Amino acid sequence: MRIAYGPPAMIPLDETFDGTFPFAPHTFDGHGFVQHYVDEGPRDGQVVVCLHGEPTWAYLYRNIIPRLSDRYRVIVPDHMGFGKSETPQDREYTLQAHTENLAALLDHLDVTDITFVLQDWGGPIGTAYTVRHPDRVKRLFLANTVAGYGQVGDDVPGVATSRWFRWIGEGLESGRTEAVLRNLGSTVLSVMKLIGLHNPEAMTDTWVRAYSAPFPTWESAIGGYEFPIDAYEGRIAGYVLAGLDGVPALQSKPAVLYEGMADGAIPPAYAIADFRSLWPEAPVVELPGVGHFCQEDAPDVLAAGIDQLIQANP
Repeated sequence: MRIAYGPPAMIPLDETFDGTFPFAPHTFDGHGFVQHYVDEGPRDGQVVVCLHGEPTWAYLYRNIIPRLSDRYRVIVPDHMGFGKSETPQDREYTLQAHTENLAALLDHLDVTDITFVLQDWGGPIGTAYTVRHPDRVKRLFLANTVAGYGQVGDDVPGVATSRWFRWIGEGLESGRTEAVLRNLGSTVLSVMKLIGLHNPEAMTDTWVRAYSAPFPTWESAIGGYEFPIDAYEGRIAGYVLAGLDGVPALQSKPAVLYEGMADGAIPPAYAIADFRSLWPEAPVVELPGVGHFCQEDAPDVLAAGIDQLIQANP
């Protein structure tokens, strides 16, 4: 059942959500849609690119950006269909599309030696970019995500066993999954709690408004619906496999995993096994009581970890 109609509308670029998102807006329209991104810190600083996932946007990094931008150039794009970016109705919302959008933006910004901060869908997007452009990437900071190229044994519960993916599958035939996800303007808090959110102090009225704002209509939530369906139905497989030749280059990058152990979307044991199969000697930091949206639950810990990764791998 649709509860909102009309064309998608972008959040006003100057919207700060009561000062909680005070960063100057930047836009790039060279890849078929208007893409918003944050670009804070010294232009000659080392580049940190933070990627969000479902159903969030750059707002997810609002407490991390200031902790890094005094030393580093911090770039946080909103994926197509999320945040302050445009939501075209004639585009495919697939892993390949989001990765190619990212590549176009980073080409436009002409950045290299990138430190990626990857959470949720940021993981597959960032690694899909890295295997294709290894010369542009220097380090990888993963948090509650999977790289997509790991070899995980059958003894580890897969992603399909998670609370989130079971919920998606159980509601596909009845239409419930689409109804909820295409009405994220009113359901986003419930969806984020289902996926894994454990910081009640963050959930103010302003917070709810910020995460609801990108999705005022059924049409505007197309990205929020297609992201999980892309994974659940296995549509990402072909694009992932096409990048296999770049996996050795991916594995050569310094990497770390920070894992919120109360994740309802990706079983922590699976995320850790996926990571360790690619980087067996790299650090894994387990965060008890931290959920899938670890940027909301533990921003200070993540910011310190990002800084440590950069400083330890100059």
